[in-house]
Amino acid sequence: MIKIGIFGKNLKSETFPFIQTLFNKLSSVYAEVFVHEEIYEPLHAKIMMNQPRVFSTYFEIKDQLDFLISLGGDGNMLSAVTLVRDSGIPIIGINLGRLGFLASINKEQINKAVDCLIEKKYTLESRSLLRLTNPGGVFGDLNFALNEISVYKKQPNSMISVNVHVDGQHLNSYWSDGLIVATPTGSTAYSLSTGGPIIHPDAHNFIITPIAPHNLSVRPVVIPDHTVVSMKVADRDGGFLVSLDSRTIELESGVELKVEKESFNIQLLRLPEENFFGTIRAKLLWGIDKRN
Repeated sequence: MIKIGIFGKNLKSETFPFIQTLFNKLSSVYAEVFVHEEIYEPLHAKIMMNQPRVFSTYFEIKDQLDFLISLGGDGNMLSAVTLVRDSGIPIIGINLGRLGFLASINKEQINKAVDCLIEKKYTLESRSLLRLTNPGGVFGDLNFALNEISVYKKQPNSMISVNVHVDGQHLNSYWSDGLIVATPTGSTAYSLSTGGPIIHPDAHNFIITPIAPHNLSVRPVVIPDHTVVSMKVADRDGGFLVSLDSRTIELESGVELKVEKESFNIQLLRLPEENFFGTIRAKLLWGIDKRN
């Protein structure tokens, strides 16, 4: 029997008919369903489902699930990553949100997506992550990021200085609103909106992208993913913010951050007709030209 987890956050009432379709389909293929506790009560009140098992942590599912379905948008996919961690459980993103680079399966494709799972007609994309190795413990055991690790100013009317070394070699001292170190997956997220390049998921690279740099000659840099990036932030206001995907804390100026590749990857499930170039064409509206 196939075991499938259901995860989501802040689900809107207009998405419930599609979620009901998912539960109906999973019931028809006799799947054993696990539902995250955060959405169990809202769904239980609105959705007909056959007594799913309720879970809340990584430890409850790491040796249990065959797949984890994330309902919503890319933000929920990033949260799902903190649940599966190094378990190797593939994540399936059903897009109930807006753009959906990671949550790429359209809500009208729910029945087809489940059929592909059962018939094993899918591909798995292995995505690299970043790890914050120093300072240790500030993010607990969630010191990794699928999209990016970013530092940025705390006060809106000031800049910060970020002194960056790559494998001990000085790269630059950035005067800017902040700095992003992004994975290939994150190249279509925050880094893209600040002028960074799009990197194919299979490329073994990271991107260092400044946020609103004061020197206009400064440009994003692509580096090998086996390197260690060291950053020391100076700010006159005494502190700065550091984010791992959507998780943010405040640190004091002068703290050195060390970022490197995480030891495990995340598996994203894609349907047969999906591919990276098709996704960016569709999501970024490339080719919207009468000549094409």
